[in-house]
This record gives sequence, C-alpha cells and structure tokens, in this order.
Amino acid sequence: MTSSGTLEPSNPGSASSQVPSDASPPSPVGAVLVVGAGIAGIQSSLDLADSGFKVYLVENTPAIGGTMAQLDKTFPTNDCAMCIVSPKLVDCGRHPNIELITNAELAELTGTPGNFVVTVKKKPRYVDEDKCTGCGLCMENCPVTKAVYLDQEKVEVKLEPDDLKRMRSIIEEYKDKEGALLPALHDINISYSYLPEHVLRYVSEELDMPLSLVYQIATFYNAFSLKPRGEYTVKVCMGTACYIKGGNRILEAFERALGMKVGNTTEDLTFGLETISCFGCCGQAPVVVVNEDLHGHFRISQIPKLLRSYKEAGNVKTEA
Repeated sequence: MTSSGTLEPSNPGSASSQVPSDASPPSPVGAVLVVGAGIAGIQSSLDLADSGFKVYLVENTPAIGGTMAQLDKTFPTNDCAMCIVSPKLVDCGRHPNIELITNAELAELTGTPGNFVVTVKKKPRYVDEDKCTGCGLCMENCPVTKAVYLDQEKVEVKLEPDDLKRMRSIIEEYKDKEGALLPALHDINISYSYLPEHVLRYVSEELDMPLSLVYQIATFYNAFSLKPRGEYTVKVCMGTACYIKGGNRILEAFERALGMKVGNTTEDLTFGLETISCFGCCGQAPVVVVNEDLHGHFRISQIPKLLRSYKEAGNVKTEA
C-alpha cells in the first residue's frame, strides 16, 4: 500500500511576511523541494527555511540523518559526527517552515522552472505518525515479523545416539534456567564446532521455543556458525595496527597455504580461515589466533610451521 500527494507552491512562513514592501530584495514566494535528508539536504533545508521559504524535505528511508548519523568521527578534524548532526536534526524537525516527508520517494516532476508540480509516493508505516513517540512497541508486536511464532507446527526430531547423548547433557544443564538458549547454543557450538540444523530443531522442541527465535540468536552472533567449521579456526587480525604491519599480506599467505579464500574451511575440516577487526593486543601486532592460542609479532615465514604443528597435534589427539 502506498499513498501519493502533490506538492504545489505555497506562501512562505512568517519570516518573510515581516520584510518591508519597499525593501530591495523581493519577498520569497513559493515552496522548495529538497530530495535527500542527509547532512547536505538538512543544511540546505535549514538555510532555505531561514530565508522564508516553505521547504518539503523528502527522504526515502524512515529517518533523516543519512550516512553521517552512522559515523563515529569525521575527517579531517576527527570531530564527533553525532555532535555535529544532532542539533541540525532537532532544528530541522522543529522548524515551522520545514515539512518532513520520510519513507517516500519522488514519483513525478512536471512544470517549468519556477512553477513545478511534484508528485511524491509515500510508503505505508501502518502507524499514526502524529501519535508516534518512538517507543518501539510496534516493532515488538509487528504481525509480519511475529507471524512465524504463531501456531508453530510440532515436528519430531530424531537424533543419532551419540548426538542424543551429547544434547541431553546440555539441555538438562540449562532447561530450567532463565535465558537458557544462549549458553546452550554456546556449548553446542563448542561440541560440534558449528550449529547443525537438526540439533537446532531439537533445541527448539526441548526448550519450547520457536525455531525462528533459535535461528535469530544463532545468526546474530559471529561466534556461531551454521556451516561446519574446521577443528582449528585461524583468525587473522585486520585492525589498524595489524594491517599496517602486514596483516593483509599474512591473510593472503594463509589463503595460499590452505588453498582457499577467507571464510571457508578445508575439505578435511582441519582448518577454517577468518578475519577479525581487533584482538585488543595491538602491542603484539601483527596477530594471528588459532582457536584460543594467540601468536603475536607473526611473520609469513611462520605459517608452514604453525599449520604443521596443529595438524600433528590433531593426529595425535585422534589416535589417542
């Protein structure tokens, strides 16, 4: 469902009505349409509105602010992005000459310079925007996202004896505890090195939780994986300090040594290769972590010996 409206020139706000008739600059007449409510669109709207124009600010996302509202710092001054944009967001929302039209897009533009007629197509929100306080209750009770929780079909899940034994010990430990899902998934991830689909279905039944909720948690955390992981996960730090000291070259060397790209696992499920933004030990850059073992001041020449040592350790463990 969508709604559309036509914007036509209107009289300016009170700011222009106080300009004397004999003043040299003529009073502003008409309205202005600004497309895009990023920092540039917001500032343009404020400048035009302060000059007495009626401004329609159209943005295709549900909120104004654009990319700058998502940044931490700004270049080159390294100032806080939100400290700069927040006052402008407030001024824009409160200005009597600015009308915000969010969640909308430009549908048609007709007319001639100085006399345009614009048709704006507005997407539905399914809430009364005049009464919205931003409490978030509509998101928590949205019938679209919550529909999967209703009348969930019960499916009997059968596990192999070994899987059943492992799962029973995990479920019994957490079943009657509050917030049991996350620690249970953590133990399963350690036991299997990933989260198998049939095991997640079993967890859903045993903890009496919707399968969609189980998958929501399982896919949210980077520590969990729905694909089989290697026995040893090699993580190469790509933080600033490690990258400057050759982290990218170390990653490329691991890809060549393992014969695969980052994010994959070797065919024998021995090694997996991943990257991480920072391990928090920049003084030892560049850093490589294999499972829980940290290797600081790492060099490309160490890769063959490192992989060989873990392969041999795995063989000894398997034979034992």
